[in-house]
Amino acid sequence: MNGLAYDGGAMLDRQLRRVRNSPGLTVLTQTMPITMLLFFGYVFGSALAMPGPQYRSFLVPGLLVATAANGVMTGMFQAAQDTHRGVTDRFRTLPMSRAAVPLGQAVADLLVTAVGTVPFLLVGLAVGWRVEGSALHAVAAVLLLLLFRFAATWTGIFLGLLTRSEEAAGQLGSVTFMLPLLSNAYIPTDGLPGVLRTLAEWNPISAVTAALRELFGNGRVPPGSAWPVAHPVAGALVWCGVLLAVFLPLAVRRFASGDR
Repeated sequence: MNGLAYDGGAMLDRQLRRVRNSPGLTVLTQTMPITMLLFFGYVFGSALAMPGPQYRSFLVPGLLVATAANGVMTGMFQAAQDTHRGVTDRFRTLPMSRAAVPLGQAVADLLVTAVGTVPFLLVGLAVGWRVEGSALHAVAAVLLLLLFRFAATWTGIFLGLLTRSEEAAGQLGSVTFMLPLLSNAYIPTDGLPGVLRTLAEWNPISAVTAALRELFGNGRVPPGSAWPVAHPVAGALVWCGVLLAVFLPLAVRRFASGDR
């Protein structure tokens, strides 16, 4: 365990240096959610039945979760980049814990996400979003958001280790942009037709979004919702637990085996 902590710390430092040496990419990934908030909140908000301020309060938790779900894409691309440039093979030759490299990547991504969440929340407050629940519930919402990002990153790391090229990882990663569209992140699901509503409400993004809205005090659960949305906090925790239980050991095993 001490070896894992030491090796994981070294890999965390390596990943943070990687982020520092790519400031343009970091700025882009941190400002994109803010741009989407302003665009969706003022353009889409005027086209929906919800008044603009009400829609922006509805939208902020959804965009937070949609951004967290992008951990699949970033985890996939970074793992594929290291794999196909020979970095991963060099790490495998070192006397270090096999879990250290993916762990360092996941924790570094988590820290960058936590820092990037602060300006997004400040912009959300500026455009009319408010925390209607207690401060304790708001802290729980942020912790749940980070847990989901952590789980999404491990999913991406495993998929990145499976890819045959960096280009394939980029193409597959772009598909993840579709996941929030079939969820309650941007629109209420109670107006969707039957099959689409079922698919949307069993989407992990919907459960986590509903949980954040409940904890922030920003919305209600539509009547007749599927279990993960009807019980959003429990549903979100179950989804996070399932993703971690499946993809964390798979990613570590894939990294250790070196299979292509």
